[in-house]
Amino acid sequence: MKGWNWDGFFEYLTNTYMLEGAMVTLGLTIAAMSLGLLVGFFIALMRMSPYKMLRTVAYFYTWVVRGTPLLVQLIIIYTGLPQLGIKFSVLESTLIGLVINEAAYLSEIIRSGISSVPKGQTNAALAIGMTNIQKMRYIIAPQAARIMIPPLGNSVNGCLKTTSIASVISMEELLRRTQVLIQEKFMVLELFVVAALYYLLMTTMWDLVQRRIERHFGRGYDIKADTSEQK
Repeated sequence: MKGWNWDGFFEYLTNTYMLEGAMVTLGLTIAAMSLGLLVGFFIALMRMSPYKMLRTVAYFYTWVVRGTPLLVQLIIIYTGLPQLGIKFSVLESTLIGLVINEAAYLSEIIRSGISSVPKGQTNAALAIGMTNIQKMRYIIAPQAARIMIPPLGNSVNGCLKTTSIASVISMEELLRRTQVLIQEKFMVLELFVVAALYYLLMTTMWDLVQRRIERHFGRGYDIKADTSEQK
């Protein structure tokens, strides 16, 4: 094929430099989703709080973060805050930006999952003497999890690809390393296709994991899921 370097394509398909970039992408995704879930959980509780001040703060947070691009947020954190004397490294800026962004979206998923549990069940839990922690653990969480898992899984998939935005502030993840190699080797199409295949592989693997998780939590609610598990 004219203009296509097959030798270069196959060479960088298993290149250590690219593989390390993919590992950085995975690490960023795991860290961002883990911390984002934690922060998002507290934001969701604030949105559902009986105290107006907490609800207002949580609403303002989600309104600002969801209403502005992640790219702009990263640039503000990495290049804007130093003007105020607040300086973060590239990795710190990336993680802060991703966590702040993911938490805003995850909080809405968590809030909708908790709200889906019938009020009568939570009232019954309190009536038999359960504490708020016990109510959350035994009544709300198991039922809410089944509702939240599909959108949470999609958020993981999206975060895997969103990490590529961090290349703008020179984060050494997959896309940034691809750009560095392009500047050295001048194989634009070949290297971008390699990067795309890496992203496709990671999202496909996660899709398989997500399906298994959904089947596990769907047992007892979906007859088809129970049948497939028995097989």
